[in-house]
Amino acid sequence: MERQLTGCGTALVTPFTRSGAVDEAALRRLVEWQIAEGIHFLVPCGSTGEAATLTSAEHRRVVEITVEVAEGRVPVVAGAGSNDTARAIALSREMKAAGASHLLHVSPAYNKPPQRGIVAHFRAVADATDLPVVLYNVPGRTASNMEARTTVALAEHPNIVAVKEASGNLAQVTDIIRNRPTGFSVLSGDDSLTLAVMAAGGEGVISVVSNATPHLMARLVDFCAAGDFAEARVLAMRLTPWFETAFIDSNPIPVKAALSMMGRIENALRLPLVPLGENHVAAVRAALAALEALPS
Repeated sequence: MERQLTGCGTALVTPFTRSGAVDEAALRRLVEWQIAEGIHFLVPCGSTGEAATLTSAEHRRVVEITVEVAEGRVPVVAGAGSNDTARAIALSREMKAAGASHLLHVSPAYNKPPQRGIVAHFRAVADATDLPVVLYNVPGRTASNMEARTTVALAEHPNIVAVKEASGNLAQVTDIIRNRPTGFSVLSGDDSLTLAVMAAGGEGVISVVSNATPHLMARLVDFCAAGDFAEARVLAMRLTPWFETAFIDSNPIPVKAALSMMGRIENALRLPLVPLGENHVAAVRAALAALEALPS
């Protein structure tokens, strides 16, 4: 399978039953639907997948199911991040055993390592696996920013093939695009910046909203990749209310509510996350209705 990542990848939610178990049947249906709708790759067990509250056995099982249903049709980029480098390496090996084609590694949270510590962490992980590694910079969750020069330095490692950039800083993203080595993909980590990042030369997005609107997000990325930014702008404007509403509360609370409204999963999350507040339900429903995403 191609090592370089391009296109729209869905940061998959992890469906749970009302009793709190992983809903394997719902996960299988969700993965099959995502592929049928044209999504380019799948990213289980990231932030959106509530990986922080999955047991090690559940984490592996979610990835195994995703791989099994995907059947090689699309890459499976398994979340394997940890703020403990040794654990990140161990989890990487688990994800390879589960069948993942790529690994997603978030910059270490909570510890707040300096930039040289971030470099040492990712190089240790990339040296310990032969799977291609996708860096993930999300300062809003980690409390530290992976600077452009750090990402570019890491991009020289032969096993580090992409970055999911969710800093929200377009100047930083553009700096990476300008200075990266050939073959290194820059993927937007913010749905609302997909058009801007791809117009600047990025290769795609790892999307939250595509859990509920995979076909539309895949089309948006396809238009951008083809250089048809006129059509991409039209579609991005149509999607903008959903981009905004999908983050009206902490991710993945709104998108799980959306999928529940669509009849695809139970609206079940694990503490400390809680279901969408009643004051936001109408807004999510209206955003989906405007995209004709609700069942008739």
